[in-house]
Amino acid sequence: MQRADPRQQARLATQRAPHDAMAWIILADAELEAGDAAAGEIACHRALALRTGHPEALARLGRAQWMQGRRGDAVASLRAASDAAPNHPGIAVWLGHALEDDGEAEAAADAYARAHALAPNEPQLAAYLLAWRRKLCDWRDLEALSAQVRDAVRRGHAAVEPFAFLSEDASAAEQLQCSRLRAAHIARHVRPLPPPPPRIPSTVRTGFLSNGFGAHPTGLLTVALFESLASHADLDIHLFALNHDDGSPIRQRLQAATRLHDVAGRNHRQVANAIRDTGIDVLFDLRGWGGGGVPEVLAMRAAPVQVNWLAYPGTSGAPWIDHVLADGFVLPEALAPHFSERVVRLPRCFQPSDTSRELAPPPSRADCGLPAEGVVFCCFNNSYKLNPRSVGRALAVLRGVPGSVLWLLSGPGRADDRLRAVAQAQGVDPQRLVFMRKQPHAGYLARLQHADLFLDTEPYNAHTTASDALWADCPLLTQPGETFAARVAGSLNHHLGLHAMNVDTDDAFVARAIALGRDPQALADVRAELAARRRDSGLFDMDGFARDFAAAVHGMAKR
Repeated sequence: MQRADPRQQARLATQRAPHDAMAWIILADAELEAGDAAAGEIACHRALALRTGHPEALARLGRAQWMQGRRGDAVASLRAASDAAPNHPGIAVWLGHALEDDGEAEAAADAYARAHALAPNEPQLAAYLLAWRRKLCDWRDLEALSAQVRDAVRRGHAAVEPFAFLSEDASAAEQLQCSRLRAAHIARHVRPLPPPPPRIPSTVRTGFLSNGFGAHPTGLLTVALFESLASHADLDIHLFALNHDDGSPIRQRLQAATRLHDVAGRNHRQVANAIRDTGIDVLFDLRGWGGGGVPEVLAMRAAPVQVNWLAYPGTSGAPWIDHVLADGFVLPEALAPHFSERVVRLPRCFQPSDTSRELAPPPSRADCGLPAEGVVFCCFNNSYKLNPRSVGRALAVLRGVPGSVLWLLSGPGRADDRLRAVAQAQGVDPQRLVFMRKQPHAGYLARLQHADLFLDTEPYNAHTTASDALWADCPLLTQPGETFAARVAGSLNHHLGLHAMNVDTDDAFVARAIALGRDPQALADVRAELAARRRDSGLFDMDGFARDFAAAVHGMAKR
């Protein structure tokens, strides 16, 4: 039986009771759930005209404004809602989301903490607080919050965000459970499209759905591959961009190499219909459970074959995703039972790269805040990956290599100050931690040439940052783990043939980094080996990648 459309039901309710503010609030909910922020905002204003200052209406208005990228308006609406209903944990959470996106990092943490204090037994609120504290390198109550979230996932009591769950020290089985719970929540609110008419294609129409088609890690990783695929007449490549044109050179290259459809701002069903109307045979989800994705579109079955690839390093847990594209190192046979998808493996690393990038001359060490001499260890992973284990390991390396520094990407709020305090508590001069503000990609790559050795994080590895480091001839040391997210950097090293840079234990990691840091010739030899293998291995061969990728697409289309 076809499930009733909640939007249609809510619209009928407002027609029957046009002066009922709650009817309009329920309609706003339904519109926002369908991804139609503009319609949701209209419903909110109707509710507020009937009930001035109603906190539920203000909260949904803030959510609608947030979905449209109007950050300041969203914060103002949600602050008003929170002031009107200070004991409402849901409103506090949405205020946290809006403050987070508006750059008010510490205020966002306070909002999440207030939500959790109001409902301390609600694991989803614990998950929001846990994820944001990781970003702020605020490790208070970290173990207790993580245990609460993991226990709720194991019991099937919470549909927490799978992307944030990747940062927990959880097994692949737990990650599958987390994704399945989230997918089940989505499925309850989505009506699939009717089956598409059969098509006998002369070419395989291949679609890619993402909010990263521009100066974004997804665009940076895929653009050279799409340029190589343009010569494959048996594939018809279509990009469905959830983000507007950012005017970047990457976006221009993507538009030149493919058929790019701008679907930004459309509701979920409109995006799904755009994909269906294009006649896509195989659709790649390049967002997955990452931020800014639209799993609802995939749940509608916009294409007959749908694939999880690249952006979300784990299983979707979703019945509407048929395949996951990986490689034999990052997703070995032992991991396959913990993936809901059929595993398709490339003979090379699953992660492409932009091989047309040129390395500009670096600024001086002084301009980068680096000392004139001394080994530069680096880790430019996002701050939520810098957990106590990974930071403690890196600080042990600094203690073992006199005069060395650790170069990090600056985090939000007071994250940098917190990390310096950790260094001091562990016997390392806080000034040996050097922070780099986010840079345009070309400037970031130029600066990377000053780094001597990249120290990876676990359980969530460097991914795009690993590729960037290797491209800049900066060797990367990692400890491959037991999940997809913990094996990406190891896969890059493996396919480069740099097997000695993959170690088995924390002790081996620290010992190897110290040995290289104390031996300039050994470090120079590793860098020289990386430079040679970067040129000669298949890791950065995008024409070869395109051939393997096209073969994989044809195989999935035939199934």
